[in-house]
Amino acid sequence: MNLNEKNRENLEFMIEQIKLKLRMASGAAMQPSAFSEEQYEDIRDVYDIVMTKSNMSISEVEAIVSELGRLRGR
Repeated sequence: MNLNEKNRENLEFMIEQIKLKLRMASGAAMQPSAFSEEQYEDIRDVYDIVMTKSNMSISEVEAIVSELGRLRGR
Protein backbone atom coordinates (compact mmCIF):
# COMPACT_ATOMS: atom_id res chain seq x y z
CA MET A 1 0.00 0.00 0.00
CA ASN A 2 1.43 3.34 -1.05
CA LEU A 3 0.05 6.03 1.24
CA ASN A 4 1.50 8.70 -1.02
CA GLU A 5 -1.40 7.95 -3.38
CA LYS A 6 -4.43 10.02 -2.45
CA ASN A 7 -7.36 7.68 -2.71
CA ARG A 8 -10.36 6.54 -0.69
CA GLU A 9 -8.85 3.14 0.15
CA ASN A 10 -5.74 4.71 1.69
CA LEU A 11 -7.82 7.27 3.59
CA GLU A 12 -9.99 4.53 5.07
CA PHE A 13 -6.92 2.46 5.95
CA MET A 14 -5.32 5.37 7.83
CA ILE A 15 -8.50 6.13 9.80
CA GLU A 16 -8.87 2.47 10.79
CA GLN A 17 -5.23 2.26 11.86
CA ILE A 18 -5.52 5.44 13.93
CA LYS A 19 -8.60 4.02 15.65
CA LEU A 20 -6.79 0.76 16.41
CA LYS A 21 -3.69 2.49 17.72
CA LEU A 22 -5.69 4.83 19.94
CA ARG A 23 -7.94 1.95 21.06
CA MET A 24 -10.88 4.24 20.61
CA ALA A 25 -13.86 3.07 22.60
CA SER A 26 -16.09 5.19 20.40
CA GLY A 27 -14.43 4.00 17.19
CA ALA A 28 -17.82 3.43 15.63
CA ALA A 29 -18.38 7.19 15.73
CA MET A 30 -15.25 7.74 13.65
CA GLN A 31 -16.30 6.20 10.35
CA PRO A 32 -13.88 6.61 7.44
CA SER A 33 -16.82 7.58 5.23
CA ALA A 34 -17.18 10.76 7.32
CA PHE A 35 -13.91 12.08 5.88
CA SER A 36 -13.33 13.60 2.48
CA GLU A 37 -10.40 12.85 0.21
CA GLU A 38 -9.81 16.61 0.25
CA GLN A 39 -8.61 16.12 3.83
CA TYR A 40 -6.12 13.44 2.82
CA GLU A 41 -2.99 15.43 3.72
CA ASP A 42 -4.36 16.36 7.14
CA ILE A 43 -5.34 12.75 7.86
CA ARG A 44 -1.90 11.61 6.68
CA ASP A 45 -0.26 14.05 9.13
CA VAL A 46 -2.34 12.68 12.01
CA TYR A 47 -1.65 9.11 10.89
CA ASP A 48 2.12 9.72 10.76
CA ILE A 49 2.14 11.20 14.25
CA VAL A 50 0.07 8.39 15.74
CA MET A 51 2.06 5.61 14.09
CA THR A 52 5.45 6.96 15.20
CA LYS A 53 4.52 7.13 18.88
CA SER A 54 4.89 4.04 21.03
CA ASN A 55 3.03 5.61 23.95
CA MET A 56 0.67 8.54 24.14
CA SER A 57 -0.58 10.51 27.09
CA ILE A 58 -4.27 10.99 27.67
CA SER A 59 -3.95 14.62 26.63
CA GLU A 60 -2.25 13.60 23.35
CA VAL A 61 -5.03 11.10 22.59
CA GLU A 62 -7.65 13.73 23.38
CA ALA A 63 -5.91 16.23 21.08
CA ILE A 64 -5.78 13.71 18.23
CA VAL A 65 -9.42 12.73 18.69
CA SER A 66 -10.34 16.42 18.77
CA GLU A 67 -8.43 17.06 15.54
CA LEU A 68 -10.14 14.10 13.84
CA GLY A 69 -13.48 15.45 15.02
CA ARG A 70 -12.63 18.83 13.54
CA LEU A 71 -11.66 17.25 10.23
CA ARG A 72 -14.78 15.12 10.20
CA GLY A 73 -16.93 18.20 10.77
CA ARG A 74 -15.74 19.92 7.60
